Amino acid sequence: QVQLVESGGGLVQPGGSLRLSCAASGSIFSLYVMGWYRQAPGNQRELVAIITNRGNTNYADSVKGRFTISRDNTKNTVHLQMSSLKPEETAIYYCNLKTGFGLRYAYWGQGTQVTVSS
Repeated sequence: QVQLVESGGGLVQPGGSLRLSCAASGSIFSLYVMGWYRQAPGNQRELVAIITNRGNTNYADSVKGRFTISRDNTKNTVHLQMSSLKPEETAIYYCNLKTGFGLRYAYWGQGTQVTVSS
């Protein structure tokens, strides 16, 4: 079993920055993809950014150049540095981990609220 604990959400003004963190504990295989998704009210959950065990990253087009995902393998932690935030990026941000052979196991964090407002 894997647990994901998110932190770092909150209220930020438009154009501001925020850093999210997700700490994973439990049975994590050497092969994994870890990342962030977000869901605004009335919208579907969407990919924000992911990072693999090899350090490869992928970003949603809307956040490229503004968000940076990074990992600390020693702590099984992933960070999402967000800058130049926009009001439309107000959402619940969820941490996700896929691991195991064929990435067959998927886990979600409880979510952290990010509100971009003046």
